[in-house]
Amino acid sequence: MANARVHARIETRAVTNELPDIIGDHLTLLFCGINPGMTAATAGHHFVNRSNRFWRVLHLAGFTPREIPPEQDRTILDYGYGLTAVVRRATARADQLSRDEFTAAAAEFTQKIARRAPRFVAFLGKPAYAALSGQRDIVWGEQPGQLEGAAIWVVPNPSGRNRAFTLDALVAAYRPLYLATIGATTKRHSP
Repeated sequence: MANARVHARIETRAVTNELPDIIGDHLTLLFCGINPGMTAATAGHHFVNRSNRFWRVLHLAGFTPREIPPEQDRTILDYGYGLTAVVRRATARADQLSRDEFTAAAAEFTQKIARRAPRFVAFLGKPAYAALSGQRDIVWGEQPGQLEGAAIWVVPNPSGRNRAFTLDALVAAYRPLYLATIGATTKRHSP
C-alpha cells in the first residue's frame, strides 16, 4: 500500500510538472533556481540529477557538515536554508522558458519572499535574477539593494550543463555567501 501512495505522488508531480518548495519562515538563506528540471519534478526531489553539483557544492563550501543526498533534500531546513524556483514549471532545460514566464512569475515570487522573510536570497545563475530585476550586467556575488528585505546574491548555477565552472570554481563562488550568512547569524545573536 505504501508503494502505491509513493507512486501516486510521483505521478501527480509528473502531471502537474512542478516541484514543491522546501521553505520555512525566517530562513537564513533561500536558494532560488531558475525552474525545476524534469528529472527533479518527476522524482519529487530538488537537484536529483546526478550531473548537478548543488549538494556537493553546499557541503564543500561549508553550508552543511555532510553532503545531503537528494532524496533527503528536506533536511536542508535543519540548517536554516530552503529551496525554491522563480518559475514553477519544470522543463528539460532552462532555455525552454520564455521571458513571459519569468515576468508572470515575478509577482508571485516577490510575494513569497515578503511572506517568508529569508535573510538572504541566492539566485543560482544570472538568468532568473536578470529577468526579475531587469538588469543585464550582473556580477557574481552580492547585489546592490534588497528583495523584500533580503540580501541578494547571485552564484553560478551548479548544473552539470554549466561547464564554465569547475567544482572548485563553484565552491569558491559559494564560499563568500556562506561566510556572509555566518556573519549575519553571528550579528543577530550578539548582545
